[in-house]
Order: sequence, then C-alpha cells, then structure tokens
Amino acid sequence: MNSDPWFQGLFADRIGGANYGKGTDIYKFEKIKRAKRAVLAAHPERSLFDFGIGENDDMADPLVRDVAKREIDRLENRGYADNGIAAFKESAANFMKKVFGVTLDAETEVNHAIGSKPALAMIPAAFINQGDITLMTVPGYPVAGTHTKYYGGKVHDLPLREENGFYPDLDGIPEDVRKKAKLLVINYPNSPTGAIATREFYKRVIDFALKHKIVVVQDAAHLLLSYGEPPLSFLQMDGAKEVGVEIHSMSKGFNMIGWRMAFVAGHAKIVQAFADVKDNSDSGQFMAIQQAAKAALDHPEIGDRIRAKYHRRLKKLVDALNKIGFDAKMPGGTYFLYVKAPKSCGDRSFANAEEGSQFLIGEQSVICVPWDNAGAYLRFSVTYLAKDEREEDALMAETETRLGRLQLRF
Repeated sequence: MNSDPWFQGLFADRIGGANYGKGTDIYKFEKIKRAKRAVLAAHPERSLFDFGIGENDDMADPLVRDVAKREIDRLENRGYADNGIAAFKESAANFMKKVFGVTLDAETEVNHAIGSKPALAMIPAAFINQGDITLMTVPGYPVAGTHTKYYGGKVHDLPLREENGFYPDLDGIPEDVRKKAKLLVINYPNSPTGAIATREFYKRVIDFALKHKIVVVQDAAHLLLSYGEPPLSFLQMDGAKEVGVEIHSMSKGFNMIGWRMAFVAGHAKIVQAFADVKDNSDSGQFMAIQQAAKAALDHPEIGDRIRAKYHRRLKKLVDALNKIGFDAKMPGGTYFLYVKAPKSCGDRSFANAEEGSQFLIGEQSVICVPWDNAGAYLRFSVTYLAKDEREEDALMAETETRLGRLQLRF
C-alpha cells in the first residue's frame, strides 16, 4: 500500500525530489543521541559526561540581560527592524575598531544578521548560478555549501589536514574548479580543528582571491575564543576588504547562544548584496535584542572573561586526555579539542572515528563527536556543565578514570 502523500512527487530536487523523506542515512548527531538514550537505559547508575555539546554552557552577561529586559518594554522597539538599527551597526563598527583596529563605515560596510547561520545561507544567493562552485573547507560547517547546491551550484571540498596546519591547499585546486569557483568559505579559528589563521595564511587567501576572482567569506564565529596570540580578524589584512566579508557572531564570544545575532562586515557591495537578499528573507531581529547585542559589543571585556574560562578548561582537558594516551595539544582557538581517534581497544578495532565515538559512549558514557572527513578524529568540547573549578577538576579526574581503564590504543 502506497502511504505517500499526494504531493510526494512535487518536492524539489534540491531536497530529494520524489524520494524526499525516504532515505535511510542517519546523521551522526542523531546517532549520538540514540547512543546516549541507549546507554542511559542500560546504565542508569552512570552519569553521562557530555563533551559533545557545541554551545556555551553559561548565560549572557547580566549587563546584557538587563539591557534586554529594559528594551523589551520600550515602545520604539516594536515593529520590524528590517536590515538593522543604526545603533547596532555603529557599535559593531566601533567594536571592530577598538578590538582589531579595523575601520568600517557603519552604514555601508556592516549589516546585522539573525545569527551567522542565516548569513552563510544567504550569501550564496547573491553569487551562485547553475554550475558555479563554492570552495569549502572540511571538516566544517556545511550551510553555505548546502545552499550553493540549492541554487544549482557545486561544492569543492578542501580537506584540512594536520600536516598542513589545518589550512586548505589552495594551490592544489584543479584549474577547471578554480575557473568556475565564485566563493571561498573559510572559518578561523577553525571549528572543529581549533586552528587559528596567521597573517601569512590570510595573505595567501587574499592573493588567491584576487588572482582567480573569487569572493572570500570568513566565518569568524569563534574569533574571540583565540588563545596565545590576540584574535586576528581577516579584515585586519591589507586587501581583505577588497575580496570579501567576515561574519561575526554574538553567540560563542559573548555567551549569546540562541539570541540569534551576528553581523556581516567587509566590502560595501558584498554587504549590500547580502542585505538585499536578507531583505527578501526576513524582517530583521527584534530591536530589543539588537540593543542588548550593542551593549555586549560596547563591553568587549565580557568576551575576555569567557575566553579565560574556556582556555582554562581546555588546558585541563588536554592534560587529562594525554594521561590516557591521546596526543592532545592546546588548540589555537574555539572551545573544541580535536584529537586523533583511537584505533582499537583490546581485541576490538575501529574502522573510523564514528565507531570509536560510539564505543566510548557505550562503554563509559563519555560523549564526543566523530569527524572522518580528513582522517579519523574526535572532537571534545569544554562547554560541559560545571559551576566552579572544583567541579571541573572532579569531572577531569573521573574522565581519566573511565577512559583510562579502557587502555585505548592509538
């Protein structure tokens, strides 16, 4: 008996056409959720240690929350914000000047977005025609690539390998791909590898973009979570504003996960094109939230405190994993630790990182995210819930005990 709805054949090819909803592939995060449910049922006495969470564990700063509460009650904040209020754009420009020394025209070179995800989804609409190519680093955030395909374009993956410092091999891109490429999407500090960009790398990117006439989109969602060296904005580089834009998120660096605020900054014509697409996609973020985000940008010291917390947690996790046998090194940025996956445990071998991840969940209720795009790696996040350093230390000690008893081999 055919249970398909009458409109099954009407679904667009971009989401599967007549076969939409019939696939059997399971997304890895869904596999993790299922494994979590299974181990909770099998071992209710054992608490889950969740290093797979990819979002901040704390609330936005009290200052930011107080501004939001106040602004919600203001009559002038009702209605549609369209492409953003001037006050937020000006604060974004002032933030870029104060933190990075970057001068931007708040009116023409900055535009707000309802989070960086929609920005990455919308920019391909401004550039991609049938057959055009978007160059994307992997592992990475797939949204710009997904929307490239929606418009009939193609995605060319650029693997991020440890031996290359987790930078893409721009020189290795085939000539026929370069000729059709319109966008190069990069993300530094990189999620999930934790690599940070250097001035030398950004210079190579700019030279590549100018030579081959390719627009650069730099996803800076984790930029404030940079360690060792001060955060480096792509727009600090000479020529960067001539070839592209940088997308800044309020989520990671300001504990504003779920507030849905970001801004796109860079070449005025690219910002305008994004704003035109956006104007036909949404009517802007609630102005009270924009005012709260403005307050955060006016106080970059909030980001300094958040960075210090995750830096501390990462150091503890690196020490703990190294005692178990992992080859863990402090990342240059993000709140992720990207390490080679174990190859075996006892007489059981793992074909890939996903098998290793599922084993850790099932055997010891330790959750991390597998990545197999450019080698077998596991991603541990330090956004676990812990109210103070004492709880952090206790979690690290128990992690050592649980994973240590497995005697993993690498």
